[in-house]
Amino acid sequence: MAENNFWKEKSLDEMSREEWESLCDGCGLCCLIKLEDEDTGEVAYTDVVCALLDIGACQCTDYSNRHVRVPTCIPLTPESIKEIGWLPVTCAYRRLDEGQDLLPWHPLVSGDPEEVHRMGVSIRDWAVPEGRVAEEDLQDHVRSIVGKPR
Repeated sequence: MAENNFWKEKSLDEMSREEWESLCDGCGLCCLIKLEDEDTGEVAYTDVVCALLDIGACQCTDYSNRHVRVPTCIPLTPESIKEIGWLPVTCAYRRLDEGQDLLPWHPLVSGDPEEVHRMGVSIRDWAVPEGRVAEEDLQDHVRSIVGKPR
């Protein structure tokens, strides 16, 4: 459990790099391959996850180079989260940007990084590695429509 509730006291812009990074709950949902309808702008989540994500650990295997190795990987910043409409409603960055608090299972609140997995919020038990699905078959792996960019 966090010693202080910095996320209640600071805006996303005011957070240190360490504080910012600690907001990630390790769910892996943002690493799912998403499809955008060119006509409507709607974004759909697939059950296919980026090749760099270790599904068991729900962590990027090359976090510091992810944007170079995966050009479609969008860096989360206080500015970009205002534009991204596909962040899950459970995402700490999105919740704080929208004036909401962290959820009870978030590691900063619960003190347990495994709680997100026990609560079934992460991709740990159902994601498919990107290398196992042909690009033309991604449409067959759509799980849900999450909306349009903000």
